[in-house]
Amino acid sequence: MPAERTGVRRTRSAPRSSSDAVVAAAPPVPLREVFRRFWPYTRGGRRWFAPILLFSLIGPCVDAAEIWLFKVVVDEVLVPRDLHPFLWIAPAYLGLIICSGALGYADDVTSTWVSERFLLGLRSDVFRHVQGLSLGFFERRRLGDVLSRVTGDVDAVETFLLSGVANALYYVVRLGVFLGLLVYLRWDLTLLALFIVPLFWAAARHFSRLIKDASRERRRRSGSISAIAEESLGNVALVQAYNRQEWEERRFDTENEGRFRAAMASARIRAVYGPVVEIIEVCGGLAVMGLGTWKLAQGQLTLGGLLVFLALITKLYSPVRSLSHLGTTFYAASASAERIIELLDQRPQVAEVTGARHTGRVRGEVTFDGVGFRYPGSPAWALTDVSFHVAPGETLALVGASGAGKSTVAKLQLRFYDPDRGAVLLDGTDLRELRLTDVRESVAVVLQETLVFHGTVRENIAYGRPGATDAEIVAAARAADAHAFVERLPAGYDTLVGQRGRTLSGGQCQRLAIARAMIRDAPVLLLDEPTTGLDVRSGRRIMDPLRRLMAGRTTVVISHNLLTVRDADRVVVLDQGRVVEQGAHEDLLRHEGPYARLHRLNAMTALPDDGKVLS
Repeated sequence: MPAERTGVRRTRSAPRSSSDAVVAAAPPVPLREVFRRFWPYTRGGRRWFAPILLFSLIGPCVDAAEIWLFKVVVDEVLVPRDLHPFLWIAPAYLGLIICSGALGYADDVTSTWVSERFLLGLRSDVFRHVQGLSLGFFERRRLGDVLSRVTGDVDAVETFLLSGVANALYYVVRLGVFLGLLVYLRWDLTLLALFIVPLFWAAARHFSRLIKDASRERRRRSGSISAIAEESLGNVALVQAYNRQEWEERRFDTENEGRFRAAMASARIRAVYGPVVEIIEVCGGLAVMGLGTWKLAQGQLTLGGLLVFLALITKLYSPVRSLSHLGTTFYAASASAERIIELLDQRPQVAEVTGARHTGRVRGEVTFDGVGFRYPGSPAWALTDVSFHVAPGETLALVGASGAGKSTVAKLQLRFYDPDRGAVLLDGTDLRELRLTDVRESVAVVLQETLVFHGTVRENIAYGRPGATDAEIVAAARAADAHAFVERLPAGYDTLVGQRGRTLSGGQCQRLAIARAMIRDAPVLLLDEPTTGLDVRSGRRIMDPLRRLMAGRTTVVISHNLLTVRDADRVVVLDQGRVVEQGAHEDLLRHEGPYARLHRLNAMTALPDDGKVLS
């Protein structure tokens, strides 16, 4: 939405970037398409539509009966001053009130059940869909915006599709009941009252368009706020270490102010819309009151009839006003529906082919055959004609400077991406022909960035193989040299490690990651810079667990520290995405090529070892 439409503008102190929008607006979607996309999610609650419809029919009838009793009280009790009819009117009115309360309770509980079931299904499907998207989606999108869509925007879709439709049905039924009663009382006064109804719709149509634009901008800004908050708080150590708190605050304030301005634009539109509708309603009421008073003076209408008619007029205008206001609610909620549809329309870059093969447990033979790959949107090739072969049980070391393409090889092995040229093979079969779950079940990973969840030590180790027994968890921890420090924790294996393992040291987190890989017991092992970020003592301490983990498995070690991979069966040297050398460690040193030069550069800063680092 253009800035001038909502009054959103950049503050002078706000940080500038290549793009004004932290989160881009979702493309507009017709209302018919919104209903088509989300209507299937009502399937589980449709059987309750009939009771809800029945409540909508009975409720207005009970309200009409209460108002009609008021006419009887005026004409048969107050005007003639006769209390005898009041003896049956009072219990009848009390019974109607009890009936109205019971109907209201049943309607609220049923409607809430249907709405929450809708949200349960939609939110689960949206989350499942997002989980199935390829890694490239998350590398391009801001996580905070995705979270905002999965939570707040999904709730708004329910308002759009179920609550809004149910309210519209209820208002239509009320309109029909009270209109019929008004026509029965005085058809001429009813025609006068209906004369202003088109004005309601004209006002609603005009203001709905304005509110939709403001609501779309407000939802986009909400996603931006979530994105910035997630990024800043998720990297709070870096922010504080570099004293960037004020810069992050300005970034947050820019989007926060943008949302404030969009919300104020929407509020101003609604604030104008309310009095306009009120004026239209008052004009209609005054016209009816004037004609009704004249008819009362002429003896064509009783006092009770006039009072009841005026009461029914308010009941008539209320659903008309609500229906016209519902249009603005629909348009506001459709902005969230557009954001959800855009998310659901995303397709994984990596998808299973029809009839993908089930492999069972593989031997672990890994082959890269002439692989070429570039990241989506990037003109440069990350890998060019990369070929190597790792036999079952062998260890291959991938080395090279930062940016050489080592981690890209790991992403292709896990099939986070598919190569643009060539093929990645597992036991001689192209990964694209295998089931995606089988490909990833065959690989255990220990990454450079140790990923630990907020949970217990037990849960973090068992994440590698759900359903593992306590004995298997402890055995994996012993093999990873983690059991001793886990036993010293306050609650042992039930100790909460904090978000991203912040209560543990780097070496302890890495040993938990090794235990997780141990318990997975996959035939292929992928080690991506397993000692990076660890001090000398911690780095040396995880070597023995790594040896035990690698034993008998096909292992690909990615490292720029050459002394940690010198005993691999074969070394592949990457430079700018190309294989420039490969062979045994000793042979490559004798050739005095790129590997030998890298080895000399690393020798001064390498970890001290005991002669057998990875063997």
